[in-house]
Amino acid sequence: MYQTSTPTITLTAPAIDRQDEVLTPEALDFVARLHHATSSRRQELLQDRQARRRQIANGADPKFRADTAHIRNNDSWRVAPAAPGLEDRRVEITGPVDRKMTINALNSGAKVWLADMEDSSTPWWSNVINGQLNLTDVLEGRIDFTSPEGKEYRLRHQQLTDMPTIVVRPRGWHLPEKHMLVDGTPVAGALVDFGLHFFHNARRLLAAGRGPYFYLPKIENHLEARLWNDIFILAQDLLDIPQGTIRATVLIETITAAFEMEEILYELRDHASGLNAGRWDYIFSVIKNFRTRGPRFVLPDRDQVTMTAPFMRSYTEQLVRACHRRGAHAIGGMAAFIPNRHDADANSQALEKVRQDKTREASDGFDGSWVAHPDLVPAAMEVFDGTLSERPNQVDRLREDVSVSARDLLNIAGTEGVITEAGIRGNIEVGIRYVESWLRGNGAAAINNLMEDAATAEISRSQIWQWINAEAITDDGEIITVDWVERLLEAEFAALNRFDGDRFDDAREIFEEVALGEGFPTFLTVPAYARYLSKQETLAPAA
Repeated sequence: MYQTSTPTITLTAPAIDRQDEVLTPEALDFVARLHHATSSRRQELLQDRQARRRQIANGADPKFRADTAHIRNNDSWRVAPAAPGLEDRRVEITGPVDRKMTINALNSGAKVWLADMEDSSTPWWSNVINGQLNLTDVLEGRIDFTSPEGKEYRLRHQQLTDMPTIVVRPRGWHLPEKHMLVDGTPVAGALVDFGLHFFHNARRLLAAGRGPYFYLPKIENHLEARLWNDIFILAQDLLDIPQGTIRATVLIETITAAFEMEEILYELRDHASGLNAGRWDYIFSVIKNFRTRGPRFVLPDRDQVTMTAPFMRSYTEQLVRACHRRGAHAIGGMAAFIPNRHDADANSQALEKVRQDKTREASDGFDGSWVAHPDLVPAAMEVFDGTLSERPNQVDRLREDVSVSARDLLNIAGTEGVITEAGIRGNIEVGIRYVESWLRGNGAAAINNLMEDAATAEISRSQIWQWINAEAITDDGEIITVDWVERLLEAEFAALNRFDGDRFDDAREIFEEVALGEGFPTFLTVPAYARYLSKQETLAPAA
């Protein structure tokens, strides 16, 4: 059995209820060991990201790597076989790990629940700890929730194998957990989320017929995947759990990772489960990396950048081909629509768009796809049932007809559409309303019948930044300038519905910094997290 040792983690957050169940000396020591083994390498990789962005800004387009061609050209290797509960992933539901959402997700009828500690979750200390408690409470059969209105939420099933398989998404490498310090240095939020869940729940999951499964976000290249693989090996050794027990699905949500899909699977091959088409972050990554490269890389309004755009089509087809060639699952993108039960016509039209999106994915060879709301599960399930029937997946469909070049992946200019004043106003509204929600501890915000998370807010603010700096022109002939956008922002801000305790003033300041400033913060959650830390939490701990 794993023994405790020094050094220890210093905690700087005010204590919350039941945190001692999560932050045991043994668990903290486990996280500290992971930190010590990987901290310097993580920092090197984050510096490499910045260097790569500078190269792209200076005209060096991403390309398929020559030094890893031997991996792509070797037909002999495959990833590990599907682990228990991951054979059939035809519909996956995503959402934060608060108590109500946990129960709703596990009652949804989906095959997999992505328990999200990343883009749809604000990393407040209360959310970090309560998310861990909620996961353990599920495994111990003691989770329930009663809303302030008195509505009760309980699990329909008690056996874990009768529920959606739990796959936890930790934070990305760039986010620190500043409430946990080792020798004065913040621990990576990713290691906190991964380490605490693995330490407390790996054996519980195995005993219940499942395993410790993870989604890995924001990876930019195969070396970052290698770091995760090293962490998996160390974690399993420290807890005396057999190597290969962990399974990881990687979100391909950066333009640089799109050129290294097979290399990423190779680095994780003993622990790999598949790849996911993280469409919103992928669009954000394209904008972020090419934001200063001129008109050829300027995209139209966000809602006009569909999955049929040439660069998006190439990305998804390459993903299916890479996965199936290596025996991995290909998981499609998010359907973010939130059903409106008070508007039957709008609901019907939106559901039809969801069906069309999922039909395209199933026809292209994806083995499953994401939805953001339980009401979308039946529609997505119907589509994939029609394609898969009794088969758990279609990994055997190799898509050898696909041949994607670097030029195809970078064909941003082939995207049809225009920039409109309505699109600019929509980006302002989503950006400010989402950041305000984030600052109050809610990272999944329902805005205009869509579930917005950090990725979609990133698109909103980065488009505005790029349009201003490219002096883009709207369909009405208006040159997009800082002054004009500031006037639109003032009008949109004045139209917001204010309420006691809102954080709109803070949200506006942050949005102006990340969308209108001369600099371009790599992620909007970084200044938002700093704003949160400067004021600390003013709300009660999340349920």
